[in-house]
Amino acid sequence: MTVITISREFGSGGDLLAEKVAHALGYHLVDKAFVSAVLGQYGLSEFDSEYEKQPGFWEGFDTEKAARRDTMVRMLNQVVRAVARHGNVVILGRSGYAILAGLADVLHVRLQAPLDDRIELVRYEMSLSLIEARALVEEKDKVRKAFIESFYRVPWESSHAFDIALNTSRISVDVASDWVVQAARLPACNLDVKMTTRQLEIDAVMQQAVSEKLRCPTEHT
Repeated sequence: MTVITISREFGSGGDLLAEKVAHALGYHLVDKAFVSAVLGQYGLSEFDSEYEKQPGFWEGFDTEKAARRDTMVRMLNQVVRAVARHGNVVILGRSGYAILAGLADVLHVRLQAPLDDRIELVRYEMSLSLIEARALVEEKDKVRKAFIESFYRVPWESSHAFDIALNTSRISVDVASDWVVQAARLPACNLDVKMTTRQLEIDAVMQQAVSEKLRCPTEHT
């Protein structure tokens, strides 16, 4: 597989796993910072703040703001597809699994863990109180669910969109990353899916911007 998407519940170890998988495979890690940097070149520097908050009720009546969000989502789609077209990438979050659904050479991974375990991990790693950690985890989960379901019509809790779903409360991130690497090295075997990332139609300017950001002038073959 030339592309891996990693979706994760907040506090399930997705960031660390993505780093380990990218390092093991020699792939580029495409994360929040990467996507934000590319979108910033298109004047969409506020994408992170929009992505990571739930729109208020009255914002639904603000046509200008709604149009701006739609533009940002369309540009996000273009960035993720251009990254996938480039190949040899691990895409962390950013709705990658929804944007690249149905492609034969993409491995979709979901990391999850029970809420209480994720709260405890966040409390420890971020030196928060139990109340603060719970509020943060629940808010992050709520925002991610709202974004995916609003713009991509994909149920956040469903595991059907993924090739691998791992509970990081039962297995370590090290073991999970080894499994993902092994799966990524297998040939694509979904014979019912004919389309691959090589067939994605990408705007040439966007593809160039992504390739430059990846510090590689040409696509992987």
